[in-house]
Amino acid sequence: MAKHIIELKNITKSFGSVYALGGVSLHVDPGEVVGLIGDNGAGKSTLIKILAGVIKPTSGEIFVNGEAVTQWSPARSRAAGIETVFQDRALAPQQSIVRNIFMGRELAGRFGWLHLKKEVADAERLMREIGFTSKVFSPSSIVGQLSGGERQGVAIARAILKQANLIVLDEPTTALSLTETAKVFHFVRQVRASGRSIVFIGHNIHHVYDIAERFVVIDRGRVAMEKAKSEVGSAQELIEFMEDVARPQKAAVGETV
Repeated sequence: MAKHIIELKNITKSFGSVYALGGVSLHVDPGEVVGLIGDNGAGKSTLIKILAGVIKPTSGEIFVNGEAVTQWSPARSRAAGIETVFQDRALAPQQSIVRNIFMGRELAGRFGWLHLKKEVADAERLMREIGFTSKVFSPSSIVGQLSGGERQGVAIARAILKQANLIVLDEPTTALSLTETAKVFHFVRQVRASGRSIVFIGHNIHHVYDIAERFVVIDRGRVAMEKAKSEVGSAQELIEFMEDVARPQKAAVGETV
């Protein structure tokens, strides 16, 4: 059986007396799309920041390809092939696609000259690899002229350039139209077809249900459910489960102590 690309075991994170995560376990296997869902404040953002090495867990273990890792950090996360595309995508809209893809990773020769032809060729290859099929776009196209879904594609291409085998997408379809969401789904499916994995985080349960093969529901810092898509009848079933999970918290608001 293939080893997990990444595995988090019993991860906790506290900020002073407040626990953001209370013992979360999560794993991602090669070539799968995992849907990570939960209400605001559930702990999703804290969890992906730990995955990215941005913040350190209070306790718990992290395994990469079955091997325990200590001193987890952004550098170790990148070395493990994990790249996170946050909601803002960190793109420079006034720059070209090729400049955005190679931002901070420019191909330079011995004397500092940029290998522009190589960058353009690699950007073209990456764009076609993830599904930029339209000839309207080229590596020299300005990112600011792209749609929201296409910008998401540029951010994914940049992650692939960094040799990522696991890409974490944080709310990639927020504020996108149905057409643009379909483009993001196409990019995700192309990435999965190449053998890479995706953690897809979203508030729109229908979007997550459509694209993911396994679902992990986080509620108040804990895993409330983990099921394969074959075990979940519909997106509505996921929604109803989340409503049931949230109900005790809402009922407790009016209680006296």
